[in-house]
Amino acid sequence: MDPKLTEVAQLFERFKAAFVRNDFDTCSNFLSQLKVKLTEFRSLPPLFEDTPNAIRELTLARDIYEHAVVLSVKIEDQDAFERDFFQLKSYYTDARDRLPPSPQEYPILGLNLLRLLVQNRIAEFHTELELLSSAALENPCIKHAVELEQSFMEGAYNRVLSARQTVPHETYVYFMDLLAKTVRDEIAGCSEKAYDYLSIKDACQMLLFPSDRDLLAYVEEDHPEWEVKNDAVYFQKAKETAPCKEIPSLQLINQTLSYARELERIV
Repeated sequence: MDPKLTEVAQLFERFKAAFVRNDFDTCSNFLSQLKVKLTEFRSLPPLFEDTPNAIRELTLARDIYEHAVVLSVKIEDQDAFERDFFQLKSYYTDARDRLPPSPQEYPILGLNLLRLLVQNRIAEFHTELELLSSAALENPCIKHAVELEQSFMEGAYNRVLSARQTVPHETYVYFMDLLAKTVRDEIAGCSEKAYDYLSIKDACQMLLFPSDRDLLAYVEEDHPEWEVKNDAVYFQKAKETAPCKEIPSLQLINQTLSYARELERIV
């Protein structure tokens, strides 16, 4: 075997050993070294040269970037996730005819869809869906993300939160927790505009919290402007502190009359 390939393979084994024992700082250090060493392989994207060890090099590189994506989830680094995913994606698309399928492909593609949903990048979410085959769309990991997006758009927030209990892969839990917070923040914003106050019981039901303790922790951490007293959550203080924008009614009337006069001239 090529000495360079052997060196990368051995370093990757050390990376995986550190990954198993959850030593993520060491993993990040090894990953930086691995990425540098991969640049010496001319068989990898974007060159794709037909070298003697091309298949082994491509397979090893794909495996490294798959672990890099999972590592980014473990350390909760969404920027690293995006960088590593786009480096990995070419192995799933451009090298598809040269490599056997990876068992991690659909879980990682679904994970990326979930990330886009959490970041509210809905247009990109649908663009990624359009690029998937019909077989991929039937995969449980992809279907999970699609069903979440549908529930989110329909406002079926209870289905979004309950979906955390049925994640198809353990790495999905991080983004599911972020999505749950996004959902609760959305409900909270609507609640404080629609009500002056809610009872603790109704607030728990509205915000989909299983207990009063969870609700109070959420209020303390994310909405200190709310007031909890007499077994109720009061939003009035939040409304009073919210900036009020004055509508320039006279200006709007003048603009509307001007548009009407212009339309009359055209007719």
